[in-house]
Amino acid sequence: MREIALDTETTGFDPASGDRIVEIGCVEMINHIATGNVFHRYINPERDMPTAAFEVHGLSEEFLRGHKVMAEEIDEFLAFIEGAKLVIHNAQFDMKFINAELIRLKRKPLPMSQSIDTVGMARAKFPGAQASLDALCRRFNIDNSARTKHGALLDAELLAEVYLELVGGRQQGLSFGSGAGDDISKAEAEFRPPRAHAPSAEELAAHAEFMKSVENPIWER
Repeated sequence: MREIALDTETTGFDPASGDRIVEIGCVEMINHIATGNVFHRYINPERDMPTAAFEVHGLSEEFLRGHKVMAEEIDEFLAFIEGAKLVIHNAQFDMKFINAELIRLKRKPLPMSQSIDTVGMARAKFPGAQASLDALCRRFNIDNSARTKHGALLDAELLAEVYLELVGGRQQGLSFGSGAGDDISKAEAEFRPPRAHAPSAEELAAHAEFMKSVENPIWER
């Protein structure tokens, strides 16, 4: 089962008022586990960067001006997510921006049914509790210390870990962390001499006698 943990950074909150995507981060997951295959692009929004948005993600107009515009990146993005469910924290927000970009480029928008909203999952699982990405990282003991500002790829990587916990968590028996499992890696392998596999004379005689009872064997045709 292929899924994509996805996050975007933007110039604001509303594409209808001219806000654009400035960064896309995608992390591929197979059967809920990140594969290491990612898609990450900074996007030139072809407009200014409001101060409020810059304070959130730290991407300046000057920095983004040196990157490609969405029209030059859209085909690779669509190819990367093709056929996969999109795991998004607050899917309504990101899907709204992605579809605004697709419509602007005269492309078919993505259906909301292609997305999985982890905010909704978290609120259903932990009613009344905070459902922000940072709050869920704290709940599941996921290290988010590198998240000093919002960043699409980092947030998608954290989201992939959070999603794994929301759908059932890691199997404890497969943990490579501290605990009883450490003894396995430290234990010395017990030496076992190779076993003899050649048949004995008695076994060969018994086999020959059995083969006499096989009528019209295929290997003698």
